[in-house]
Amino acid sequence: MHPKRVLDLVLGSVLLTLVAPLLLAAAGARALGRPAGGLLVHETAVGLHGRPFTLRTLPVRRLRLDALSRLVHVVRGEMSLVGPAPLPPGAPGADAPWRGAVRPGLTGPAQVRRGSPLPWDEPLLLDQHYVEHHGVGTDVALLLRTPVALLTGPRPRD
Repeated sequence: MHPKRVLDLVLGSVLLTLVAPLLLAAAGARALGRPAGGLLVHETAVGLHGRPFTLRTLPVRRLRLDALSRLVHVVRGEMSLVGPAPLPPGAPGADAPWRGAVRPGLTGPAQVRRGSPLPWDEPLLLDQHYVEHHGVGTDVALLLRTPVALLTGPRPRD
């Protein structure tokens, strides 16, 4: 098994176990509001080797649990903790040859640098650079930077 997959499986399982009570509470609160169409948002995303998969997300932006609700996909092997953002088929860059070389990720260089004053304004270029130069060390560094980026970056609109 590749070291990146081992990191995804071990850390993804630990994180999913830790956030499961929060996700359950968020799902319960959302269920009380009786959302039309169910609790989860279902989207088709392009995965490893260009294979599509159904991405399920619990839309709770205020608590920033959206990405954490996708940990199930990491444990199942459809996504990685770190990688290019998942894109729907037909989106700009979704069919780029380099994109199919890795699993889409919960976080990555484009997500960590979002809102940064650096001149990197092209998420696809950041994702391509990551795919061409990634490694477990890079993944760990990006994982460590993600909480800070979430806390200091621009807040998502509710």
